[in-house]
Amino acid sequence: MMVTQFSKQVIDELKYYVYIYSDPDTEEIFYVGKGKGNRVFSHLNEQTESEKIKKINAIRGNGKEPKIEILLHGIDDEITALKVEASVIDLLGKDRLTNKVRGWQSALYGRIEISKLVSYYERESIEIPEKAILIRINQLFRFGMSDIELYDATRGIWKVGQDREKVDYAFSIFDGIIQQVYKIEKWFPAGTTFSTRGALNDPGRFEFVGKIADADIINKYIGKSVEHYFPKNSQNPIMYLNVKRQSTYYQI
Repeated sequence: MMVTQFSKQVIDELKYYVYIYSDPDTEEIFYVGKGKGNRVFSHLNEQTESEKIKKINAIRGNGKEPKIEILLHGIDDEITALKVEASVIDLLGKDRLTNKVRGWQSALYGRIEISKLVSYYERESIEIPEKAILIRINQLFRFGMSDIELYDATRGIWKVGQDREKVDYAFSIFDGIIQQVYKIEKWFPAGTTFSTRGALNDPGRFEFVGKIADADIINKYIGKSVEHYFPKNSQNPIMYLNVKRQSTYYQI
């Protein structure tokens, strides 16, 4: 018989937990969640059009119920549960799941290559003599992005003035750390070279086309900190270096 709720005794023992839903026929996991109490059962009664509910309904259409398992329990605090959930989502791969988003703060606490993790926490500062534009992509970034995903997140669409034409390199920045460096070839009005971002009807926004910088530039800068260039509490995503300024701008 399928269990659809926990007793108080079980709830007290479980504390916070991470759970998974899978297809009973294929054993393929299609949803990862975290919760407390009877949270794990809440999806069974949802009335939404989400991919998760469509999958549950498809299983029920075959006369079965989704397989529900507790992956880890006895977690004392919600933050730890959120981190575990994010790690499992990253391990399985967001594309294989019906979760709408990756896990909590997965840009930092999710799956990360060791060298990048070390760079993030050691935060070795570096000075940049080249004519450059630093572009912070904190809202779009996640570790494990493909090269093209990182490139598109960095190159547009930005509200920038004529100073954009003076720089040679664009630095892709997450939380103060250089993730990639691009040699800029040309700037275009937003939406000219790709259309996967919004606000394309704003004449003040631009995107660049370029390529990954030469190896000497890459080896010199990737993983280094440039947080000292940005004023404390500044929300501006853009910072120009080593150019004579003529214009003001900035907003995403």
